[in-house]
Amino acid sequence: MPKPRIGSTNASARRRSGSSDTRVLYLVRHAIAAEQGPEWPDDDLRPLTERGIARFRKAVDGFATLGLKVDEVWTSPLVRARQTAELLAAGLSDRPPVKQLTVLAPGHPPVRIVDELARATPRRRLAVVGHEPDLGELAAFLMGTRRAIPFKKGSICRIDVESSGGGWSGTLSWFASPRLLRHLTE
Repeated sequence: MPKPRIGSTNASARRRSGSSDTRVLYLVRHAIAAEQGPEWPDDDLRPLTERGIARFRKAVDGFATLGLKVDEVWTSPLVRARQTAELLAAGLSDRPPVKQLTVLAPGHPPVRIVDELARATPRRRLAVVGHEPDLGELAAFLMGTRRAIPFKKGSICRIDVESSGGGWSGTLSWFASPRLLRHLTE
């Protein structure tokens, strides 16, 4: 996996100089989906289960208690990711629009995902709904690490990303399991 170029100046110096492009990315793995098998032979069409929908709605309620803003929700075109993205957007007070991005489907390298997102939107606070192992690889790429971060179904992490001089440098702000998110509402 290619590593991002990380500038030699620190993030606060880039912000002061106005030369940085700061984005907040919320990486979201799709919720619990039907198993692939005779009932769902086409992986692209597998929907969320009733349990997956119910549990992710509670996780979104927990996420919403944090009072965070999301400008847009970008999703893989696969059914389970689109459903997850719709649940996420519907559960947030600002009801951000949901948009599809083909490179969020399984099998695309992180550098391509980052490039496509940068081209697709100027917005700064994005939720990105996708699949494993791609999300974990994307998180690692953004943070400049080699080891992918494992995402359970319904997990959300926040990575603050600075871009400057053609490179990307991200910092993991937090990572929340779906269980933790559900407990935020208790």
